[in-house]
Amino acid sequence: MANGALSSAGLAFIARWEGYRGRLYNDAAGHCTIGYGHLVHLGRCNGSEPPIFLDGITNKEGLDLLNRDASKAVRSVNAEVVVPLTQHKFDALVSFAFNVGPQAFADSTLLKKVNLGQHKLVPAQMALWTNHGLPGLVNRRRAEAKLYVQGDYQ
Repeated sequence: MANGALSSAGLAFIARWEGYRGRLYNDAAGHCTIGYGHLVHLGRCNGSEPPIFLDGITNKEGLDLLNRDASKAVRSVNAEVVVPLTQHKFDALVSFAFNVGPQAFADSTLLKKVNLGQHKLVPAQMALWTNHGLPGLVNRRRAEAKLYVQGDYQ
């Protein structure tokens, strides 16, 4: 069982991929969202949102929400990974699990490769999770793979 925490560089890495919007908006699925993809509620923004979000949030508040939202992925990586990880490998897996969801991560062949210590096979496994080649996901998976293998947070 891993016992890691998301680093500040790891949080910044995820934030770059999620993108920041300080005002309420409806995400691609039509759900009310703010900050770095923080789900305010299911369904479109309709004026019933909590008062703390109505005037928007700062970047720091968005990062705080992202850190809390990423805690589910952190818990998943800690619960599912049984081999020691460097910080950059941990952060890369948290980014991946955050994006695909903790259950998908737990069920993945990627996780099996990690737990077998087959770290060189992880980038190829990441590359399979691009929703049929969506450019943004292709780029994110390449960056996660580079982070996992090389420790490059750029």
